[in-house]
Amino acid sequence: MKRTHQIGLALGAVLLLAAAQVAPSAKLSPPTAETETEGLAPSSLIHGMTISTQTSGSEWGTDAFEVELDRLKALGVNWVAIHPYAGLRDDGTVRFNELDPEDPPVWLARPIAAAHARGMNILIKPHLAYWGSPFAWRGEIAFETPEANARFWRGYSDWTLQVAAAAKGADGFSVGTELELQMDRKEEWLELIAGVRKRTDARLSYSANWDGIDRVPFWDKLDAIGVQAYFPLPAPSGPGGIPAAQSLREAWAPHLAKLRALSESTGKPVFFAELGYDQTMTANLEPWKGASRRQTPSDEARKLQLRCLKVAFEILDEESEWLRGAFLWKWFVGKGRWENFRLDHPEARKLIETEWGLKVKK
Repeated sequence: MKRTHQIGLALGAVLLLAAAQVAPSAKLSPPTAETETEGLAPSSLIHGMTISTQTSGSEWGTDAFEVELDRLKALGVNWVAIHPYAGLRDDGTVRFNELDPEDPPVWLARPIAAAHARGMNILIKPHLAYWGSPFAWRGEIAFETPEANARFWRGYSDWTLQVAAAAKGADGFSVGTELELQMDRKEEWLELIAGVRKRTDARLSYSANWDGIDRVPFWDKLDAIGVQAYFPLPAPSGPGGIPAAQSLREAWAPHLAKLRALSESTGKPVFFAELGYDQTMTANLEPWKGASRRQTPSDEARKLQLRCLKVAFEILDEESEWLRGAFLWKWFVGKGRWENFRLDHPEARKLIETEWGLKVKK
């Protein structure tokens, strides 16, 4: 998520993508007659939601997480994503707890099993937690010395491979998110991708920032093109300071043209590894920015969030031949205190159900 000069959002990416023509994975839990009738296999589109965390991820292994899966499935969601964290120091050290692939932690094993039990797919999307480091967002992560660079890649690779092995039953896996200044390390990326392939059958992708998709040198080694879809949508304000839907659609046009061209040139499907808007009056202009935790959203800000989402849903539907779906940003287990980018409110739930639940069932 490009926080062009800021951002303290912990977000997420890479999937897998039910790549263009591939139906949802049946590796661990074959689709049932119920899931078939709900459009999962027939559409092979990603109707995804990222379930975030306010801890280190412990809530992903709880009964409460399964409650949220049931709620999301009722809205038409067929993929979920979780984003395990590793810490980062300014000397390049990547900090994480060791993972045993033969005895994975409950916060990683249980969500995979719970999603499959419901006929849903799951994306594991490791995130580097940059807060507390000198970096304002993941796109700034780079180091001045060869020693620090080498230390970073040893740690980052070790962590990513351990997560992949411990989550080998997942359907999609992200090898990276928003690491804009690491795109010149092609050999390291190729080695990492090959290592992940040996540890999981999940479909692989990388989640590039919205303005960095052309700088990724290894799309050909992945199954799908993941995009952090925080595209700025400049559009004139209408009544109440909210741009008209048609103006937002016009603002999407150049971004879609670029994405379509990339899909055609690589032969890879595209998906939005993150797609979200907070309840702010700049949601279309700076989608990566979240509201203040103490800020009560206005009615106009909520209307703008919903309008941006509605236009995005329409685009996903119209461009589905090459744009294979999206993971919305974001959802929480329980009420998600003090967090932004909330989608668990009545108006957003109704919109998601209308676009992904009721439409598919018709």
